[in-house]
Amino acid sequence: MLIKLKRVRSHLEDRKLALWLATAAGLLNAIALGAFGFFPSHMTGNTSQLSSEVSTTDFKNIAFFGAIILAFVCGAILARIIVIWGIVTNNRLVFCHILLAEGVILTAISIYETYYHAFTSNREIIVVLCGLMGLHNSTSTQLSNGRVRSTHITGTLTDAGISFASVFVAMLRRDYSKDAQAQKSQLTTHLTTIFSFLTGGIAGLSLFNYFGFTSMTGVGIVLTTVAMLSIITINRRVGKLRRAY
Repeated sequence: MLIKLKRVRSHLEDRKLALWLATAAGLLNAIALGAFGFFPSHMTGNTSQLSSEVSTTDFKNIAFFGAIILAFVCGAILARIIVIWGIVTNNRLVFCHILLAEGVILTAISIYETYYHAFTSNREIIVVLCGLMGLHNSTSTQLSNGRVRSTHITGTLTDAGISFASVFVAMLRRDYSKDAQAQKSQLTTHLTTIFSFLTGGIAGLSLFNYFGFTSMTGVGIVLTTVAMLSIITINRRVGKLRRAY
């Protein structure tokens, strides 16, 4: 699911991607809420809050909300630059490397917060988490050609509504064309993303209540493990092919 071997990916691959990455995003989003009272992936709300702060001329908060929006965008830009580099160098493991780096950084942050947590550094940590969320969302979006946006649930709900309407109309018209089947498959993929993010959020708050910042370490370890397993699997397959020839 993390290897982009061809231009057309199957919906099964995208659902696996949604299951892992949307769940991880939901977990991290909810844990950040429990730890800092803040959603690092909710850029719509953060942009609205920035507008509100501008109207009150609170320059400290304006700088903070501007920084988290910029961090999210920079994370997305960084992911794109790395992917372009992977395409140019024919590195099929580039998406694995991005998630591996994200998992390591997230684990390091959670360990730091576990032992050295201080309210004075909360805003800096939130900015870094927003950057990681931008990186995370950009990675899943590029890998799935826009069919899986692991943190952008507003857009996913909109897409799910469009797909549902298309499927409903096709059922009324008894349309069994390839386009109608494709819409059904896409609807299932969107619903998988939404369900994964939702269950990840529910689990994230529960885990934070029981384990504190250690729960964030778990998310980092999961991302690192998924990336490492993908790297090991593809390297073994390539090794077998080389030995066969």
